[in-house]
Amino acid sequence: MLNGLSPARRRLFMLAGALLAVLLVVVVAVLVAHRIGGSTAVDQRAPGAVIVVPGYGGNVSSLDPVVAELRRQGRDVVVFRPTAGGTGDLRVQARGLGELTRATMRRTGDTSVDLVGYSAGGVVARLFVRDDGGARVVRRVLTLGSPHHGTDVAQLAEDAVGSCPKACEELSPDSDLIRQLNAGDETPTGPRWITVRSSSDRVVTPTASASLSGALDLLVQDVCPGRTTSHGALPGDPVVLATLRSALGTGAPAAPRKVSC
Repeated sequence: MLNGLSPARRRLFMLAGALLAVLLVVVVAVLVAHRIGGSTAVDQRAPGAVIVVPGYGGNVSSLDPVVAELRRQGRDVVVFRPTAGGTGDLRVQARGLGELTRATMRRTGDTSVDLVGYSAGGVVARLFVRDDGGARVVRRVLTLGSPHHGTDVAQLAEDAVGSCPKACEELSPDSDLIRQLNAGDETPTGPRWITVRSSSDRVVTPTASASLSGALDLLVQDVCPGRTTSHGALPGDPVVLATLRSALGTGAPAAPRKVSC
């Protein structure tokens, strides 16, 4: 075919073909990066099920107030039950959360889920979003008193006896997991991020560890001055329960109003 063309037209034809090939390579690369990185924000208009993730030790009953309030609002709620008593490797827990998320989406037919992570459960949620495909399917992440930058309590526990369970080690402020988790964007594109913390928390210390750069950061005492909400009381705190609606709805996440302090 090319033999019948003049040298100039042949060169033009070959150049056009080369440019088309380069364009196709670029398009494919962009699509692959798009799928792997989950860089497109999840559709915020259609909330799916809510998966609640318990904290260190895996005590799911601690989240009963959160589950009850979400169901009262008509949400489909699923409770994640971590392996190894909730004290095992947080990365393994994140992969388990991914499996539960995919099973939940198959059951409901929804294209996304919301995550509510209490204490270490918030770290598990972040690991799932960052490392296990969660950025493509998680619409919102709400964390409650989560040691995103570690907690001095974990370090003290490790120092006191020389070692502690795997999740405890990983929640020390200088652990490899904490350093890697916060080395880049703390709130990667995909879901919208909300954190709630209490200045009276004596488990996650310093309490600023429960904040994330780029998230809507809510302090219980900013909404209800004078409250002395402990770490263990966070799931039942009125500010937290009111935040479930204001943060997990279809509008932009916002601080709750008209809270019965």
